[in-house]
Amino acid sequence: MLAFAPLHGVVGAAGTALSWLTDLLEPLAGGMATAAAIVLLTIAVRLLISPLTVAQVRGERRRAALAPQVRDLQRRYADDPAKLQSEVFALYRSAGANPIAGCLPLLLQAPFLLVLYRLFTTSEGGTGLLQERLAGVPLGHHLGDGLTGAAGPLFAVLLAVLLALAWWSSRRARRASAAVGTVAGTPTEGPGAATLGRLLPLLPFTTVLVALVLPLAAVIYLVTTTAWSALEQVVLRRPQTAPASTDIDRR
Repeated sequence: MLAFAPLHGVVGAAGTALSWLTDLLEPLAGGMATAAAIVLLTIAVRLLISPLTVAQVRGERRRAALAPQVRDLQRRYADDPAKLQSEVFALYRSAGANPIAGCLPLLLQAPFLLVLYRLFTTSEGGTGLLQERLAGVPLGHHLGDGLTGAAGPLFAVLLAVLLALAWWSSRRARRASAAVGTVAGTPTEGPGAATLGRLLPLLPFTTVLVALVLPLAAVIYLVTTTAWSALEQVVLRRPQTAPASTDIDRR
């Protein structure tokens, strides 16, 4: 239990914040106040990590711009994989294009999802949250608990939205991959890179699989954060004009 003491404190604080926000929204949202509070907290989390997302997109553009130089290095060091990897990462560092930084926005969301899961599956956040419902369905309800009443239609709608967002994100990922080449800017090409290029467009569909084992409250979070990511793709990954691209290349 001691190992989970810090997490217990975070869950308790999150429960207090969520309860306060629910009370604030109840005059406007009524029985949907807790669900609305989850949506607002999710948006707040995404706003906090938005600078990292912007940096991620800039890094992707820099790596795409470096693709010709990477291919040149691949030709020069085709017989020396260790030297090739060293030279490619040195090129990335000099251009400020860290390939690992793209994982940070996703990793930083994981603790919030864990806290939300515990809020609605344990009493750590207070017993009041365990009684909250959406359309008559407890927010701690899992698919495995049954699909009777409003649970079936509610989960069907949320999963359909997640599936539609995953399809849209996957389609954009395929187009982006085709535009810059198969995983352009990676240290190596060949069968491994080709396999990775086929797997990347499938990653958005993992949100649908994860939603199958999460409580309703966490599924609401997934729908909100996935929709936010789709909006970010439209805004941040829109086609660049020539002057803007030149500016990014200089940096």
